[in-house]
Parts: sequence; structure tokens; C-alpha cells
Amino acid sequence: MSGKPTASAHPAQCPVMTTTAGAPIADNQNSLTAGPRGPVLMQDYQLLEKLAHQNRERIPERVVHAKGWGAFGTLTVTHDISRFTRAKLFGEVGKSTPMLARFSTVAGELGAADAERDVRGFALKFYTEEGNWDLVGNNTPVFFIRDPLKFPDFIRTQKRHPVSHLRSATAAWDFWSLSPESLHQVTILMSDRGIPVSPRFMNGYGSHTYSFWNRDGERFWVKFHFKTQQGHRTMSNADAAQVIGQTRESYQEDLFGSIQAGEYPRWTMFVQVMPELDADKTPYNPFDLTKVWPHQDYPLIEVGVLELNRNADNYFEEIEQAAFSPSNIVPGIGFSPDRVLQARIFAYADAHRYRLGTHYEALPVNAPKCPVHHYHKDGSMKFFRTPTGHADAYYEPNSFGGATQDPSVAEPPLRLQGDAARYNHRDGNDDYSQPGALFRILGAEQQQRLGRNIAASMKGVPAFIIDRQLAHFDKADPDYGRVVRTALSELDIEFTA
Repeated sequence: MSGKPTASAHPAQCPVMTTTAGAPIADNQNSLTAGPRGPVLMQDYQLLEKLAHQNRERIPERVVHAKGWGAFGTLTVTHDISRFTRAKLFGEVGKSTPMLARFSTVAGELGAADAERDVRGFALKFYTEEGNWDLVGNNTPVFFIRDPLKFPDFIRTQKRHPVSHLRSATAAWDFWSLSPESLHQVTILMSDRGIPVSPRFMNGYGSHTYSFWNRDGERFWVKFHFKTQQGHRTMSNADAAQVIGQTRESYQEDLFGSIQAGEYPRWTMFVQVMPELDADKTPYNPFDLTKVWPHQDYPLIEVGVLELNRNADNYFEEIEQAAFSPSNIVPGIGFSPDRVLQARIFAYADAHRYRLGTHYEALPVNAPKCPVHHYHKDGSMKFFRTPTGHADAYYEPNSFGGATQDPSVAEPPLRLQGDAARYNHRDGNDDYSQPGALFRILGAEQQQRLGRNIAASMKGVPAFIIDRQLAHFDKADPDYGRVVRTALSELDIEFTA
């Protein structure tokens, strides 16, 4: 006997394993060595390929919204809104558009626990006949900031301290107490809805103000709402701690498991619509991300039903590589003067080009279902052809039948006001009325839980920061400040104001 290893026979019913270049592999169990006890040989290209690929299996995780869960489904139109928008996906009652949803926490890393107290991302990609429409929102109708210049600062307070490498309650409350515009979102975050049981039991919102425009060139400001049909189910801090002690993957288990069992989650889609000129009349800035539009002024208009009914075939390919950006709009849907939205139009697509590569929108999960014609060329991982119909049609304009513009889909002008300057977004802004109104519609027990959640999150925070934040609660509603002070005293947390 030679003593050389032998590989088992290839089963006839299985395909032959190959290298990435397609060469068949004879032995995937043993490295190529100089004798039974000799060193590994550099000529073992199969070993080198496997190790080199493994070293490159991870891509940069999202800076925010790193931990996520998603599924595919449909949006089916149940009510006619064609008077507001020419977008074809809303063109007729009964029309169904395939889509992808990804839910996420904001602050946690890729391995963070699902059931943390945090805002949840609610990102939707609709594969329409006119291109992809992405609606990148949250499970809250507002956010912590109204000026995008503060977004990197805010996110740093939610991430790890540069010295301790731990989350810092001091950083979070210091920023919030110095940024009164955050109070509305803080109130929602610390309320019962701060920890949904799973994505199935939470609402989704576009959060920003967008716009619709119709075939007559009329523009309307619009906010998007997705109301869960499963009802709201939430966890207390104690409930969440118990869940996290058993599993860090509770959301993935619930969402994936329910779809596998045929229990498809659904949301009813609504819009709030504001005539364009009304934006000059509202007592609040309708483009302010920290504000909601009162429903009595702009009632919810039902649009359709969103259903998730298929899990991803491969999580990395279809959920981790999914790329959503507010810059993806279709004719009939547009933007608004919302400052944070304007910045996200750049930042999201730029993040995807960094994380996934120049041609991220050619990945199958991101690729439109409709024909695509453009003149972008070259770049790393250019793995697809972009035929233009003629070899000489590689620029525009050209004389060789290449793709050209279509003026019929031109959007009406966006009304912008004022001279270019760094306007103080806090001047003349009321940051307390809406948080106060939200506090007052909570029941007494909900108010007490809100106070206890806030107090628990302030452990270790210096008293002067707590005092500064208490002044904001008082301005929203004196009872708001009172319930937080009571909860702080119960936990023996120091404050002086």
C-alpha cells in the first residue's frame, strides 16, 4: 500500500465540486503536503482559494441599522390615490407590486441583541415598472434631530465610548439635554413602544415629508404610514432582559418563523396629503423631522396592504446586501425641503457604494425589475453588460440609437424659499408642545412606565445633565417632569432641580 490518502467515490446524484474557476476538485478533505508529516505546499491552490475567500467573507457592517431582519412580499392597492400621484404602482385598485422589507435596530452592532430599547428601521424597496422606489423610514413618525449636520454627532452618542468601549448613558443624555428638538422622539423611545415584541407588531413610517405630483403637474406634500394589522405588542425592560437572556435573535426567530408557518404579517398603508400651498400656513414647519402633522388637519387616507410572504433564500445575498436609499424615487414621487431628507439622498447611496461597491444596484436584490439603460462604465466588479444597441453608443448624446432622455417624466419645480445661509433651526421652533401632547394622551400607568424607563436609562449620568433634561420635561408638561423625578427618587439617582 502506498499510504497515500484516497477520496471517496463521487455520488452520482450530486454535482461535482469545483474551484471558483470551474476546475473539478478531487479531494476537499486533505491539504496537499510533502509526505504524510510534511509541510503544506504552496501549490495547493484549492487551500489558498478557500482561506483567501474566508478572509474576505465579511463586508463592512452598516454604521447604523447594522442588525436587521427582512423578507419579501407585495404591496396591493386597495384605494385610488391617482388624483395625487402619477406613480404607476398606485395606478389602479388591485395592482400588486413586489417589494422587500428590512427592519433593524439603529445603535446595535451586527451581533447585538434584537430586543434592545431602540428605534427600529422600517425600510421598503418596491420593484416597480418605472424603477425601484425605496422608502427608508422608522417605526416612529419623528426623529431626534431636524438638521443633518447633527446626525454624525448624535450617532456617536449611541455607539461605544472611545475609552471604555461601552455604551454611554452620559453621552446620550448629554446630547439630548443640549438638543431640545430630540424630546419628541425621546418620549416615544422611552414609552411602551420603545421595545416592540417583533417587527410584526410595530408600525412603520416614512417619517420625512415627501411629495406626490400628478399628471397635471400639481404637487402635494405627503407622509407615509404603515399600520400593523397584527396589533401592537411591546416589552418592558424586564421582559426584554428575560428574552435576551434566552436568545439574542428573537426578532429573526419570530419574523422568519411566522412566514415559514404561513402566518404572513400585514400592514395597512396610509398617506397624509397636504396641498402644496398649505405649507406656508401651518403653525409648525411641515418639513421638520421632529414634528408630526395632526390627523384632524390632514387625516389618514388608505392606500393598500403590504404583506410579507417569502423569506430570503440566502440572508447575506438578499438582506445583508440589500441597499435602500431615499434617492430611489419614481415619476409621481418626489422630495421636500426637509433638511435631513435632503442629506440622506446623498448619504445613503454613498454608504452603499463604500460598503458594497460601485455597482451595488446591479446586485440581484437591488436590481430593478424593469429595463435599465445608462452610460455608467467600468469600476471594480463590473460583472454585467450594459448593451446600448450599438458599439459607438457609449456616451450621450450620440448619433447611434443610444438611450435618450424623456421630458414627459419631468417633475414640476420644487418650491424653495430664502437665501443660502446657515439658518438656526432652533430659532422660533416649538420643541415642547407635541411631546407634551403625546405625554398627555398616555394613560396614568403608561406615564409612570415612561418615567421609570427614563430614570433607569439615567443611571450613572451626572446630576447636572439630568437637571438640564428635567427642565425640558417640565416645559413639555409639569406632570412629565414630576413622574420622572418620582422615578429617579425611587432608584436613588441624584438630581437637584
